[in-house]
Amino acid sequence: MKKLKYIVLLLLFMILASSANGQSPCDDELCVVQFNAGFNEANKVTWVGELNDCSTKFIDIQTDAAAAAKYKIVVVPTIVIYNNGEEVARFQANIMMKMEATKKEVQGKIDEIIMEAF
Repeated sequence: MKKLKYIVLLLLFMILASSANGQSPCDDELCVVQFNAGFNEANKVTWVGELNDCSTKFIDIQTDAAAAAKYKIVVVPTIVIYNNGEEVARFQANIMMKMEATKKEVQGKIDEIIMEAF
């Protein structure tokens, strides 16, 4: 019986932990987050702050190592769009750690999300 309690608690903890992974680092709004690291400053995506109709945020996974695991960041830079607390799009760098997605592509996805809300 004691072993069953531990198994149930472990399962509950795993469920809670996995549901936290999908959560947004933003409020329940349309938000674009750029994940990068200090060692990759040369490849920082400078146009993210110029995107329209959304808020933006920057997370340095070198100083916030837990964020890399929590948001499943495997390459930097990575740009993630969140809407209502859920991830809706992800753009990742190439093998040279350079973002191939353009401002136009990311803004297009933002515009698409806004239009779908109507």
